[in-house]
Amino acid sequence: MVTTRFPVIHGIARVNRNTKLLLRDLQPNAIAVIEHDDLDDLAAEGLLAAEVQAVVNAGQTMTGKIPATGALRLLEKGIPIFEIEPAWLPVFDDHEDIRISMEGIVVKQSIVPYSAFAKENWLRQYRQALHVQHDTLREFIDNTLHYADMEKNLVLEPLQCPGMRTELARRHVLIVTRGKEYRQDLAALSGYIAKHRPVLVGVDGGADALLEYGHVPDLIIGDMDSATDHALRCGAELIVHAYPDGRAPGLLRIERLGLQALKLAACGTSEDIALLLAYDQHCERIVTVGTHSHMFDFLEKGRKGMGSTVLVRMKVGSKLTDARGIGMLYDQEPMRESAVSKRIQAVLQKLAGILI
Repeated sequence: MVTTRFPVIHGIARVNRNTKLLLRDLQPNAIAVIEHDDLDDLAAEGLLAAEVQAVVNAGQTMTGKIPATGALRLLEKGIPIFEIEPAWLPVFDDHEDIRISMEGIVVKQSIVPYSAFAKENWLRQYRQALHVQHDTLREFIDNTLHYADMEKNLVLEPLQCPGMRTELARRHVLIVTRGKEYRQDLAALSGYIAKHRPVLVGVDGGADALLEYGHVPDLIIGDMDSATDHALRCGAELIVHAYPDGRAPGLLRIERLGLQALKLAACGTSEDIALLLAYDQHCERIVTVGTHSHMFDFLEKGRKGMGSTVLVRMKVGSKLTDARGIGMLYDQEPMRESAVSKRIQAVLQKLAGILI
């Protein structure tokens, strides 16, 4: 049911079920059409940076399982969110003109019904997520322990990447993932980078994070789904993270760009692989920025556990310094996470009387 009054919105639909892929090629004033459960901060930040007019979501913007704040960030910046049933998503074609009015979303000859996702919806689901977080944690722990038991032998074996040119032995290695707070943390490490000149490793979109702060990555590791073409062409050595059975969908993209890459088949996340590779190549110190480290981090990524990550950190912990959150210890801008927390509290107070 449509409950929110607003002017008619007309624009070009940019369609992709995968928000990360959509953000690689999103122009201002577009209407983003996605299928994204629990819209996270990083996705919201990308949509805001792209200056979209609106978001049409065939997923559940908030499921009530994760206290995600991405939707709140969009709404507070005046970006409306319209939820549609997943069955309607195939009606939308990329680069197609669409119009959103009180009657529905006009696509070709169809009128797609929607529900406007408002701050009240966010607050209700946010509270629900806090209420069930202990049950969610129990399921997450069970999943983590199950997969940790299955994968422990794979983590014990030294990870090798034949043909890799980048020298990691006896060097500091800075591994950057474009996770929460990466900007202020990377800024806070400027002195460390200048002093130690570590090997710079970008995990997928982490390569763009390094470039954003004037650092050219030496190595890019990942399935290559979120790094931009510009980052992949920066001259870094490329390692495509493949499935344990050898399949590597990301290699097709590298080949289309006319680039060369090594393929590394391994279980776990690309962050795990970067950590293992640095450790097993006998680096001196590993420093990480933006890596995923707790339950909500992984649930927002669609992962129901973190078995491999727990094992990897057990193995590499003696050399690991996790710099996540270090930027919050310094008086610097942008303090995005702190600002988000303040906005959440403000919305909670403002809407406290709406939902009981």
